[in-house]
Amino acid sequence: MRGKYQVLVLPYRVRGGEFEYALFKRSDEKYWQPIAGGSEDDETPIEAAQRESLEEAGIQLHFNYLYLDSRCTIPVVNVCGFLWGNDCLLVEEHCFGVRCQDIEMTLSDEHQGFEWFSYDTAMTCLKWDSNRNALWELNYRLKNNIDL
Repeated sequence: MRGKYQVLVLPYRVRGGEFEYALFKRSDEKYWQPIAGGSEDDETPIEAAQRESLEEAGIQLHFNYLYLDSRCTIPVVNVCGFLWGNDCLLVEEHCFGVRCQDIEMTLSDEHQGFEWFSYDTAMTCLKWDSNRNALWELNYRLKNNIDL
């Protein structure tokens, strides 16, 4: 059964001394976003992030994930409807960064493609404020070597 939270995963790498961030173009709604998905059964947030990353982009489980402080709540109607009844209105989103230096992404059918973007360009491509918030935090931590 689906768990009551979402995960968001921002793959990043370093090229020419600059950080780049992978965004994925959704097949259905055609907008750019990081890896995103729901938890299953009794998964912890990190387990859900690792599974979603493997399923959506082929990122192996042993990669180094950074658990971000960024959190938000998302209306259930934007995620999976009233799966848990009419009194569960919001689900929490847990955010992660994952370093993906020199790997080949393998995309699922959920995405029609992906690209590596500079921070500034990625910020303009993202549709959701929560995605921009997580990207800002990850970029700040990376540039300032905070809790890596």
